[in-house]
Amino acid sequence: MSSVVVESDVQLSLDSIRESLIRQEDTIVFSLIERAKFPLNSLAFEESSCLDSGNSSSLTEFFVREIETIQAKVGRYDNPEENPFFLDNIPQSVFPTHKYPQALYPKASSVNINKRLWDVYFKELLPSFVKPGDDGNYASTAASDLACLQAISRRIHYGKFVAEVKFSDAPHDYEPAICSKDTEALMKLLTFEKVEEMVKKRVEKKAETFGQEVKCVSGDDESEKNYKVDPSLVSRIYGEWLIPLTKDVEVEYLLRRLD
Repeated sequence: MSSVVVESDVQLSLDSIRESLIRQEDTIVFSLIERAKFPLNSLAFEESSCLDSGNSSSLTEFFVREIETIQAKVGRYDNPEENPFFLDNIPQSVFPTHKYPQALYPKASSVNINKRLWDVYFKELLPSFVKPGDDGNYASTAASDLACLQAISRRIHYGKFVAEVKFSDAPHDYEPAICSKDTEALMKLLTFEKVEEMVKKRVEKKAETFGQEVKCVSGDDESEKNYKVDPSLVSRIYGEWLIPLTKDVEVEYLLRRLD
């Protein structure tokens, strides 16, 4: 089966994608720092009865659904870089929107693992960097969780652009594994451990820089460093969740790339 070239007005390259991913790191680190102001506040995302509809939902799910509806109406999800968490809830934009170039292969562009990300975020990732407890600030917590979720989702689903560029640069490297549905072979082709280690070190340094709190000690010039989020945890979040999930998106995209 021959590969299909995607026509695009934008010249995608690994360098341009890498630059975008580096900028996204800033947003993610800041969003994690902001979320760490609140304790876990698990009542916000645990299922309960929604008085508005009578349906079972959590406060956070209700909040995200409502915000995504508004954002869809002004065209957020017309941008191929943005992926909603609740696909059944997305209306058409009510305003004229920008016509984005077709940078992704149409039959693979719909890859969306946000349902999985939602579960991972609340069950594994969030408890790893916020303190346990409940301060009752559920609405603010939900807003902060949404900021984290959207920033992380954008990073993870940027894997579609990464996969497209890698495939377009060397289709014959990927076609045999795609045709045989060999996910392990695809994962090996997509894995560059040195690059991953560099990313983890960079986000740890950013967390040190952005999240440092300096407290004077005994009124002299000396100071001790404290961090709003443990920088090593930010590195761990990338290593254990963000990078692997991004590669999962790349694999899913490639499996559909010859459809």
